[in-house]
Amino acid sequence: MSVRERLSSAWQLVREMAGERDYENYLAHQAAHHPGEPVRSEREFWRERTDRQDRNPTARCC
Repeated sequence: MSVRERLSSAWQLVREMAGERDYENYLAHQAAHHPGEPVRSEREFWRERTDRQDRNPTARCC
């Protein structure tokens, strides 16, 4: 595996851990399990996620 491939893999891992891929994962889930149903915009997705975390603060640092 080249250095570039390792860095790319490491960057993807960091994005996954930080939650940055959550919207991409949501889109993939919707396409696979709920085709034809409306899909939230990225802004709506993050707003709902933030609101849900505010209503139910479980394991988070802040």
